[in-house]
Order: sequence, then structure tokens, then C-alpha cells
Amino acid sequence: MLENPCPSGATLAEAETFLADHPEIEAIDIVLHDSNGIGRGKIIRRHELLPLYKSGRHMPVSILGLDICGEDVHETGLIWDEGDGDRRAWPIPGTLKPLHGTKPARAEVFLSLYELDGRPMTSDPRHALRRQVNAFAERGLKPAGAFELEFFLLANDRGPDGKVRPARDVLDGRPSRKTEVYSVDHLHGMLPLFSDIYAGAAAAGIRAETLISEYAPGQYELTLHYREDVMQAADDIVRLKRIVRQQARAHGVTACFMAKPVEDYAGSGMHFHVSLQDEAGRNVFAEQPGAGWTETLLHALGGLRATMGESMLVFAPHLNSWRRFASQSYAPVSTSWGVNNRSVALRVPEGDVKARRIEHRPSGVDANPYLVAATVLAGIQHGIDNRIDPGPETTGNAYAEDAGGPAIPRDWRAAIEAATASEFLRQALGEDMHRTFTAVKAAEYARVARTVTEVDFDLYLHTV
Repeated sequence: MLENPCPSGATLAEAETFLADHPEIEAIDIVLHDSNGIGRGKIIRRHELLPLYKSGRHMPVSILGLDICGEDVHETGLIWDEGDGDRRAWPIPGTLKPLHGTKPARAEVFLSLYELDGRPMTSDPRHALRRQVNAFAERGLKPAGAFELEFFLLANDRGPDGKVRPARDVLDGRPSRKTEVYSVDHLHGMLPLFSDIYAGAAAAGIRAETLISEYAPGQYELTLHYREDVMQAADDIVRLKRIVRQQARAHGVTACFMAKPVEDYAGSGMHFHVSLQDEAGRNVFAEQPGAGWTETLLHALGGLRATMGESMLVFAPHLNSWRRFASQSYAPVSTSWGVNNRSVALRVPEGDVKARRIEHRPSGVDANPYLVAATVLAGIQHGIDNRIDPGPETTGNAYAEDAGGPAIPRDWRAAIEAATASEFLRQALGEDMHRTFTAVKAAEYARVARTVTEVDFDLYLHTV
């Protein structure tokens, strides 16, 4: 009999089967994701896995109140207001997976934090997404989706100018200095690394699919197979980011998930493709032949447009995130929507009507996918409930044609202020998650604001 019933639904049998199937595993990374989407936790030994599934693992609640540097943010209310007390972390069913290429062999399992009485600890981003999934379930609907992963592969050392530079090919050391967008031959030099990334994804049960040379030197994109469970889609992307980072390091290069690491080129997005299925498995966004767009799809677009401004902090959570938004840069600068148009924020892709979906494009790859998905789902629900008209479709250049659409913040500080004041975002994330997230962002802004950078000296040292 279990010491404590597991509130996440994980079973001891899952752990026992895994250990029996993987006698080589010596240790397990237990990972909890904070408001920034950063994995925090411990590495436990093999003999500690079954106790984790039997009774969970105590962790300090402050682990969810950390900034990007891993320092306490007291304004979250999760530090001394709580006496930094323990909560209980429980494993998430289906997330116990072997890691590729570790010596000695290790595995990984995701955790979620709960109160000691088994209630969800609601400053945990995973619970924020679960709330939205459950809200749709009450309506007989199931969100499905997938994220795209864009990133840079950089050299471990800086260039003579002190700036980052693209990694040399891991195959033969050839330098990469050109954009080479969609070049198949360009991918060849990184195939040893990507082979290990695909192997790591396969070991984790992730269907990583198309590999693309993207729109900057050293930039790549991996697409992921569409999941009928959007929780799993979010798990996929956070796990894949870690796989890419680990395998890049093993091959002597650096994987970079900053939204805008290179000022002269496009940044890296994390586009979220989302649809809704009814209880019969039918896509409710899919129109009948010749009937035009469904009201559900249009109202979903309307809700996303109406709530985008106050939600931008979720999609662009860091100072660097905002450097990505520039005209003609493949990053949206308005709330526009359109069909088969990569200049808009909300794109309806062409293709099989059965796969009709919304591609939500504002998020950078530095965003927390659990919070992104939760906010997008809440925006869709808001639009459907209130039957919001999305307005006219953008058919041309959205960088020039959406001047009359809903306003969005233009910088990080404005986004923090909008998010903090937003009743929609408070409801979308939940009271505790909203307070935690906005407090962390405000603390990070204050840290950046008081930091004297090299730019200050470049501009002012000899001029003022």
C-alpha cells in the first residue's frame, strides 16, 4: 500500500516496470519547472526512484519563486512569507524516460508540486496549463497541438569582436557564415549532432520531425509531431530543449535558446499550433467544404487578438525577448491574423481541412511553454464564450497593414505593467501563478535596470 496516494496519478507499477526494463540506469534526474520554464530539481540514485513514486519528495516551495539567475524573489510570497516550507513533489505519469548518451546511464522524470494535503500548488506552471485543459474538458473539448523549436548553434568562444558566432560544423570544422536558409547541404555538417538529438528524442518518446536550416547563420528549426494531449506537447518541447542543449555540449558547441542572440538576423520563435477536438475526436476548427471558416475558429482568433496585448509578457518574458520584434523579421509586431501568411501573429495554415489549426506566432523560444499554452487556451475560450469577431483578415504585409488592430506593448516594462494589471491573465494563469510570474518579471526588470552595461560605456564614456 502506498504511503500517500499520488495526486498526479503516477503509479508505483510504472516505476517498477521502468527499472526492470532498464537495468543499466544508475541515476534519475527529477525535474520541476519554474515560472521561467527552467528545470530545477535533483539527481537521485536508482534505489530512490520507488520511494519517489510511493510518497513523493519534499522540495522547498521557494523553488517556484526564483528569478532567471536562480535567486529568490521575495515579492512572490513564496520565500519567507511561507517560511520557505516544503511542499511535496510528485512524478508526472508517462514522463519517466531514459536519457541518451549519458555515462553512467541516467533517466529523467518530470515532477509537479502539491500541497502536503494533495492539492495542487498553484504557483506551479504545469498546474496552470492543467486548469485550462480541465476547463475545456468540462465543455467536452480537448486541446491538441505542437510547438516548433527554433534555436542557434554557437561556438563556445566569442569572436574577435566579443560577440557570439555560429558554431563550426561538427563533422569537419567548416565555418558557417552565411544564412543558407532551407539549404539541405548546409545541414550535412551538423548531422552527427542532429543524429544524437533524434536518438535522444526517440528515447524520450518524442517524435521530432522536420529539420530546417533557418533564417540566420547557425540557426535551425525542429518540428514536433502533433499531440492530441496539449500537456504532452508542452512536455515535449521542454524536454527537447534539454536534449538539444545536452547533445550540443557533447559535440563541442553551444545550443542557444535566446530569442534574439544576433542583432543583424532574425530571432528564434516557438510557434504554437493548436486545435480543439470534440468528444468524437472531430476537429471543431475544421470547416465543411465550401462553407467558409467555422464560427468557432473565428471566435478563437478574436479572443486571441483581444487578449494578446495584456498577455505579451508570457510570450516575450525577458528583456532579450523584445529585441526579436522588428519589422520584416518574421516576428509579429501586431495582433493580425491571416491565412498562409507568415507576417501575421495568428496564422491559419493551408492544408488538409482535417488538420485545421491556429499557428500562434508571438512566442519566443525563451518563453515557458506551459504558460504560453495556458494563456493561448484561455484566449481561445474567451473568444468563444464572448463570440468575439476577429476583424478582417490580413492578406498582405501585416507589418504595414494592422495599424488599427488592438494595441500591444512595445517594450518589456510596458508588458510587465500590462500583465500585472490584467484580470484576464490573472484568470488564465490562476491567482498564485499570476502573482508569482509577474513578481519574478518585475524583479528581473529591476536587476537589468540597475546594471551598467558595456553599451553604457560605448555610448557615454567619452561623449557626455
